[in-house]
Amino acid sequence: MDRLRQGQALSGEVADEIRVPAHALALQACRRTVLKSALALVAAPLLGRLPAAAGATIEVSEIAPGVFVHQGRYEVQSPENRGDISNAGFVVGDEAVAVIDTLGSAKVGRELRAAIKAVTDKPIRYVVNTHMHPDHVFGNAAFKEDAPQFVGHHKLRRGLDARAGTYMTSGKAMLGDDAFEGCEIILPTVEVKDRLTLDLGGRTLVCEAQPTAHTDNDLIVTDSKTDTAFLGDLLFSQHIPTLDGSLRGWMTLIDQIEKRQVARVVPGHGPHAMHLPEAILPEKRYWAVVAADVRALIKDGKDLTDATKTAGQSERGNWKLFDQYHVRNVTSAYAELEWE
Repeated sequence: MDRLRQGQALSGEVADEIRVPAHALALQACRRTVLKSALALVAAPLLGRLPAAAGATIEVSEIAPGVFVHQGRYEVQSPENRGDISNAGFVVGDEAVAVIDTLGSAKVGRELRAAIKAVTDKPIRYVVNTHMHPDHVFGNAAFKEDAPQFVGHHKLRRGLDARAGTYMTSGKAMLGDDAFEGCEIILPTVEVKDRLTLDLGGRTLVCEAQPTAHTDNDLIVTDSKTDTAFLGDLLFSQHIPTLDGSLRGWMTLIDQIEKRQVARVVPGHGPHAMHLPEAILPEKRYWAVVAADVRALIKDGKDLTDATKTAGQSERGNWKLFDQYHVRNVTSAYAELEWE
């Protein structure tokens, strides 16, 4: 029986069934720490935080039974952080593990893998990428030895192919030779055109391809057992959102995400876990302000230079990394809205 099921035929290869004996839950339970207090405001409570595995520097937190998240730093890529600037997670089933995003270099990807191995000895059957950006996919190389299926949106391959050279060149420049060592572009082997169900044994993950928003290859991944949704970079918290797709498309999708009935969501950048709808309201406000300001400037005959100086400036105090990304967002918004 195939381990993957979806509403439409797969464009990529379908994983063969892999079976291992079910293991007792005692190993995992003994590694959990006591309940911690809730994250600030909208953040969901953690079941426990696991210390970094031997030789590693990253920690993971269990946000729901069998669902673990590593929180990246609010920084741009650098030799010092080695690309550890986004959130990554993994879900442990009775038979296998799925990894959801892999961080921004092979080196921190290997540390994520070590953290997984400290939790469970079950095989890593799937690596799911929520979109194409290097801070979420360069860690894929660390999982090649597990021979997993690499799962992504049906447009992910095209996006990575088109930008492979740029991503490799810029990644090396930003991370430096040492931190960048081992990074490579790994293309998906399984492509999601609509919905795809991944069976981990005793729990399933539902992967849903999204219309163009943050990028043109965004994927939402939901653990059916705990009702936990990994939103990737469709949700930014504290870290300013970044636009690489369609502003109008993203604003429409935010309205849909806001109404989702799930227990918790994991942002691509931000706390380990959060609750809807509160989690997405700051992002919704930011894009609404940018869109309204840019439209007003276009109506008044102002050019792009004027827009980058004034549009969205009221949001400056609400976001980390505002100076690094806001002008780029306004530039993309102006280019899209100028012709609506």
